Amino acid sequence: MPRIGVQMMTVKEKVAADGLAAVLERIAGLGYRAIEMSQIPMTDDNVTLLEHAREQLNLDTGAISVALTKTPVATGDAMDADYDKIITDARRLDCRYARVGMMPFQAMASLPAVEAYCAELEAAGQRLAADGITLCYHNHHVDLAKFDGERIFDIVRRLAPTVHFEIDLHWVQRGGANPVQVLRDYTGVVDLVHLKDYLVTPLPQAGVDAHAAGDRDGFRAYWTDLIRFAPVGDGNLDWPAIIGQTLESGTSYLFVEQDELYGEDPYDCLARSMAYLERIGYADLGTLAFDEALVETLTPPAEDEDAADPAVTHSGDSPVA
Repeated sequence: MPRIGVQMMTVKEKVAADGLAAVLERIAGLGYRAIEMSQIPMTDDNVTLLEHAREQLNLDTGAISVALTKTPVATGDAMDADYDKIITDARRLDCRYARVGMMPFQAMASLPAVEAYCAELEAAGQRLAADGITLCYHNHHVDLAKFDGERIFDIVRRLAPTVHFEIDLHWVQRGGANPVQVLRDYTGVVDLVHLKDYLVTPLPQAGVDAHAAGDRDGFRAYWTDLIRFAPVGDGNLDWPAIIGQTLESGTSYLFVEQDELYGEDPYDCLARSMAYLERIGYADLGTLAFDEALVETLTPPAEDEDAADPAVTHSGDSPVA
């Protein structure tokens, strides 16, 4: 049975302001039982705090983030420069998963570039597997783009068979695919899942005014910003069906994440997500102990892959974890 956790990118500003220890205590107090480290330095002091959180707060480090290559952009731990540290940290934390947040932009630009990246990813996956760590690849909407009729995500699966997946359900929806169907298709290799909702907001009056004034660029900015990241339960995704399918697909961790907060406090967003997950049938917060009476209702029927919202045209997204 998977555990519900928090993707730490969501609270990185709180960590910077208050320190990691205080944030971990707050997360545990909200009922979460795991975290995924991302965009927070894995210093020795922070790893020690994560060890204490596991022992004292029952808060697992479910996954750590890695890059394949150290670059000016990928400033965290990287396979080429920090491999021994990655393995040491994972063993200290009893962490079984490392995850890659996205492929480099240049790797997305052509089929040969994707194929070359997959070869590097597979080599990294094999190296980590030899040390008992499963490498997972995280998607964005661009991973649903196709080369010669095959989605990038599926090319990764075909050419990097040692690598498993972290499926981000908001980005799947934004990419025009059905989240439940993608989870079903990736049964057995979807070890990690990101939970964040897909919210479509009303067009603000300022957008209406921009359109009436003939300000096409201004109107377009409002129009494309109608799609937002949101706490679980605040948007349009079918969470009972989705959570049921994660159980069927063999997922180990479900990490609540919100890439943009739109001025809200991250703790308020995390609390709303957890409260909603409890309302749809979780009897034991954070541990995914299901209310047995709701198991059948949370197991989705077969669905049409084309049922996802096709109007996923939001451009200008910043790549995020």
